[in-house]
Amino acid sequence: MKPSSEQLSSSNNQPWVGRFAPSPTGLLHLGSLATALASYMIAKQKKGSWLVRIEDIDRPREVVGSSKAILNSLETFALHWDGAIVYQSHRNSIYQQRFDELVEKKLVYQCKCSRKQIEARSSQGYDGFCRKKSLSMKSGQATRVKFASGFEIFDDEILGRCEFFSLSDKQDFIIKRRDGLFAYQLAVVADDIEQGVNHVVRGMDILDSTPRQNFLYQCFDRPSPAYYHIPLVKNSDGTKLSKQESALALDGKSATPILLKALKHLGQVVDDQMYYASPQEIIAHFEHHWQTQQKLTRSAQKD
Repeated sequence: MKPSSEQLSSSNNQPWVGRFAPSPTGLLHLGSLATALASYMIAKQKKGSWLVRIEDIDRPREVVGSSKAILNSLETFALHWDGAIVYQSHRNSIYQQRFDELVEKKLVYQCKCSRKQIEARSSQGYDGFCRKKSLSMKSGQATRVKFASGFEIFDDEILGRCEFFSLSDKQDFIIKRRDGLFAYQLAVVADDIEQGVNHVVRGMDILDSTPRQNFLYQCFDRPSPAYYHIPLVKNSDGTKLSKQESALALDGKSATPILLKALKHLGQVVDDQMYYASPQEIIAHFEHHWQTQQKLTRSAQKD
């Protein structure tokens, strides 16, 4: 189902298309910068396109002004995208088409369970309570996909073989929320299909979404992309770096050392002379000297 990196790079008919897809819930931080850097470099190394998509489908969580601030930060770090910026908030018609396709194939059902009800019945995620109830479609209910087995194992281009066999990993997941918003899993797959994205670089915090998304690709009769999951940047206490706690204050003086710190996190060789270079010079250098670090451990590297 999933093309390997060798297949993608050797196919004349399938140019590499990568993307960076931040959520506008805060400013760019070191973790999201590392993701942007890795996705940019992998795409450019293969002479492919690098797209930027703002995942603003969850409007209640959006921080006003953060979309523009993120884009400005990418330009500060000399990460220049190809084509127009895509905003998920403008793409409901695309998500509706994909949603209707799943309905037509009878791969979804309505669920009226609240989070509290689910947690009271099971400590390992949704238990399929509404799967056979044939509830009519109406507002105030979520829509779940009838998730199937066969997607528990996949190969990651960095981590190697990944396996997800817990009950929570196999639960029927939501593609349309109770409030009427389309869920992340559906939106991201619909977007990547529509934009021709064939390799996805992201943090390991989203690793467990991969089986669900691969399932949706099969539902839509499309091949899933190649995946590159990079180590998370963590705080000193081992917790994931967050936008709220560690947003970067970007200015001309801080851009170079921050950029080099992100590159070292990604396993790249950084020499002392680079601290005197501009972000543009650094990016140009690594476009020719980038090394994708394979078989990394699932904990963040020490810089």
